[in-house]
Amino acid sequence: MITRYLILVPLLFSQPAQAAAVDLNVNATITPASCVPSLSDNGQVDFGKIAQQDLNLTTGTRLPLKSLGLTVICNGPVRYALRMRDNRDGSAHVNSEIYYGLGLDNSANKIGVYSLTFDPTQTVVDAVTEIYGTESTTGGLAWRTANRNPIDVGAKSLLGFTDTAGSTAGPMAIQNLTSTLTLETVINAKQNLDLSTDIVMDGSATLEVLYL
Repeated sequence: MITRYLILVPLLFSQPAQAAAVDLNVNATITPASCVPSLSDNGQVDFGKIAQQDLNLTTGTRLPLKSLGLTVICNGPVRYALRMRDNRDGSAHVNSEIYYGLGLDNSANKIGVYSLTFDPTQTVVDAVTEIYGTESTTGGLAWRTANRNPIDVGAKSLLGFTDTAGSTAGPMAIQNLTSTLTLETVINAKQNLDLSTDIVMDGSATLEVLYL
């Protein structure tokens, strides 16, 4: 005995399928311009030995200010900004983008912080008579009004220079820049550190030149 099954397949009639599409654009500018930054003393700052009794017990201890010379030499006028990247990220005991860590002691306590400040009055750009600093916290979409006030180098901000006071157009194109940076260092409160052995301050950061 053969049992037969009738299989019904519905037939659907419709209009031809419509397609949706989106364009992909890949853009870039390849430029021959390049810049080389350099710091005096190869970027090395050494405070030598610091005695435990010279540290404050409950508050941070400020060390003497240090100066570093910076030069940025480009092979032509280039629009760029500066930014700092902390190579000891997470070791700063103060939570701010302008403070960079000095590493950890033997008990993983945060040793301290340092900051780096540009002074436009001590900055020379090409043949410009006066230079003004400007900053962007939006990745270059908007720029702070250019002025002559000192500027701390931030890890999340862009820092640039222009020859126009009050400008919000961002950095000008620069070929040669020289400046003096001020390094301020603060050691954590003595009560927050493990002083049973020597503590080695080990701050390290990279100053980046970002082409705009």
